[in-house]
Amino acid sequence: MQRIDTDQRRFRDIVRGRIRENLRRYISKGELIGRQGNDRVSIPVPQIEIPRFKYGQRENGGVGQGNGEPGDQIGQGEQEGSGQGQAGENPGEHVLEVDVSLEELAQILGDELELPNIIPKGQEKFESTKLKFSGIRPTGPDTLRHHRRTFRHALKRQLASGQYDPKNPVIIPIRDDYRYRSFKEEVKPHHNAVIIYMMDVSGSMGDEQKEIVRIESFWIDTWLRSQYKGIESRYIIHDASAREVDRDTFFRTKESGGTMISSAYETCSKIMQTDYPSGEWNIYPFHFSDGDNWSADDTSQCIKILKDEILPKSNVFCYGQVESPYGSGQFVKDLRIHFRESEDVITSEVKGKDDIVRSIKDFLGKGK
Repeated sequence: MQRIDTDQRRFRDIVRGRIRENLRRYISKGELIGRQGNDRVSIPVPQIEIPRFKYGQRENGGVGQGNGEPGDQIGQGEQEGSGQGQAGENPGEHVLEVDVSLEELAQILGDELELPNIIPKGQEKFESTKLKFSGIRPTGPDTLRHHRRTFRHALKRQLASGQYDPKNPVIIPIRDDYRYRSFKEEVKPHHNAVIIYMMDVSGSMGDEQKEIVRIESFWIDTWLRSQYKGIESRYIIHDASAREVDRDTFFRTKESGGTMISSAYETCSKIMQTDYPSGEWNIYPFHFSDGDNWSADDTSQCIKILKDEILPKSNVFCYGQVESPYGSGQFVKDLRIHFRESEDVITSEVKGKDDIVRSIKDFLGKGK
């Protein structure tokens, strides 16, 4: 069993190395999202073929065996099969799918992107109970009997009473010698956190833009869930108006109307105020859009809501602008003008899937 454990550790190290080498490709291509289970992800890892010798019969002959003269050419011999089709010049690809926990994947992500651990704010609310061994007591159930302590106490009693015979060292515990393990319940508080995703689903946001949002949100989720034990996710979509939806609807909905970003921020603020008191929750609003907004007046309303309602209650507000051939891209410029000196507003521009890794580091690299 010890050798098996060693081989398993070596295999896990090899797998982690392969994942680390290909992590940026996994992120930009979105290969892991469709392979996600409850708390594990199936990752395609190129298989390593280990060469081995294959022994044949001695009388079959071979190179350096059998009849022949120096200088004779070595023939290829007869080959089986019809040989139809042209031979390829590249080796076949062998892929091995390996299950990795989301916690382990988050650790690899954090190491590769050099993400700092988050220092939570707010009070602890969620609590978990854990039994912890705390000592020895003279009473308890037989399942918790501590045999070593029981025999030690019996030996002390026999030595003190003169009953112990070194020539016949038999130790027989009596009821008063029995000792039992004692446990206590240890309550550990956990920090609460909520991620509020907002996305523009107007006509200018196409399938490619929403796929980028889907990939990026998967990795944001993976990292934040590794930092908090109690975490929730909420989803808001908007065009000219906003509404809260479930996760599946969030990534599948497409509208054809205009865009009023303030409607999403108002919905986000109401959710925060109603369900997530800032003194008890770590709040992470993420907004993704192509940067097109209805008017300058609505942009001014967005800035006001952010300053007065969202930012004072949030750990950090993140805005990701996904480039679209139909979007103006103006909104990120407005945010940078109004919040140029604020560390609580993080903006990132994503021109394509190759920018997702950098964008993730933009959002999560502050350690907030």
